Amino acid sequence: MDTVFNIPRMVIAAPQGRSGKTTVTLGLVAALSARGLTVQPFKKGPDFIDPGWLSRVAGRPCRNLDAFFMGKETLRRSLSRGTVGAGVAVIEGAMGLFDGVDLAGSGSTAEIAKALASPVILVVNAVRMTRSIAAIVLGFQNFDPEVDIRGVILNNVARPRHEGILRAAVEYYCGLPVVGALPKNRAWEIPDRHLGLVPVGEDDELLKAAEAARIGAEKYIDIEAVMDIARSARALTLSASAGTQLVVEKGQVWIGVFRDRAFSFYYPENLEALEESGARLIFIDSLKDPLPEVDALYIGGGFPEVFAAELEANAPLRDAVRAGIEEGLPVYAECGGLMYLAGTLTYKDRKSRMAGVFPFDINMGTEPRGHGYMRLYALAGNPYFLADREIRAHEFHHSTVLNLPDGLNYGFTVKRGYGIDGSVDGVYYKNTLASYCHLHALAVPEWAPALVTKALGYRHTRGER
Repeated sequence: MDTVFNIPRMVIAAPQGRSGKTTVTLGLVAALSARGLTVQPFKKGPDFIDPGWLSRVAGRPCRNLDAFFMGKETLRRSLSRGTVGAGVAVIEGAMGLFDGVDLAGSGSTAEIAKALASPVILVVNAVRMTRSIAAIVLGFQNFDPEVDIRGVILNNVARPRHEGILRAAVEYYCGLPVVGALPKNRAWEIPDRHLGLVPVGEDDELLKAAEAARIGAEKYIDIEAVMDIARSARALTLSASAGTQLVVEKGQVWIGVFRDRAFSFYYPENLEALEESGARLIFIDSLKDPLPEVDALYIGGGFPEVFAAELEANAPLRDAVRAGIEEGLPVYAECGGLMYLAGTLTYKDRKSRMAGVFPFDINMGTEPRGHGYMRLYALAGNPYFLADREIRAHEFHHSTVLNLPDGLNYGFTVKRGYGIDGSVDGVYYKNTLASYCHLHALAVPEWAPALVTKALGYRHTRGER
């Protein structure tokens, strides 16, 4: 049976990347939360780092909306589920509003906005610009009339006279309200690293930037005008869904998850999918914890290279993981997890020992080796996916696999992306699969049940607890 739902919502977009979307979105989410609203943040695309910042300021897990992974109905269902208990949804776009994976703009922020019937607020970097801003905004208004652009926020405004000219041009030529104008201010700039922003969990000092963004939003953005735009979003219809099925009795199997400063890249939906399949999740700090009693492991992405010395120092965990895998412990590892299971990891001329499960080494470079969406096909023998299953995923890594021996078992053939060497991705050994691709459970719904099923089989081989 179809259902109808509605929630105030907006998409924060821009003509191009580096326009200030993240600063504006952080500030808005923090400012709205400070007013007592429950804010549900979303991030367009497969990014992990911006959602970490948005989760921290909102006090709720930020969720990803990605049209490459998800169809229209799945996007709407994700919005509906994610906003339960919330008063407003704030969706941060990615790149330019109309930038997608092809000439048609597939997977763009605009596609998300249309699928979710969400009004758009355009953030424009106004550096060295006056009247020309109207041409830019007017072009965005007319490029796709189905995209509902409702307002503009000016970023990097130089002085009051500059702001006045910009406002007048947008309002006169475009008929749109300017709902905010932020001056240049380094206080709300978040430090970058090779994969983007520095993750918020690494250093609480970084939260000063988020607090500065909140103060800036409250001072320079018309919050009520923004909320009026959000309230203009129309209701959406959802078709009935079968939902996730339990694989085992709840809590019957325990799945360990590396979650700490080194490994922090996890989609909330992936963790929820494991729990909805019946697993109990045991979170492990790979920098200091021993390996607890678990029936499977999930090692996500992150920055193991930054914490390589500490990972090497926790030899009991590395040894226990290697021994467990030899005994058949199911392990699903992606990107940073693959690096952890290698023999060694070299970063900035320092070589650190890793778990040594796979007979190859990792070198961390300075340029992206694989960056963007992936289309993979599972190969025969893959422990978690049927042969020829198409997998849509994402990769973003600067590392290279070295000393690849002959005879490795590969899990996927790569049709789009790079993976390990441009033609294959994923290596498997017994019940362990490690790859560079990041999967999203809503795009690959059989992934969580497969891991839980493997965990149950492993538990049975060892007997009841």
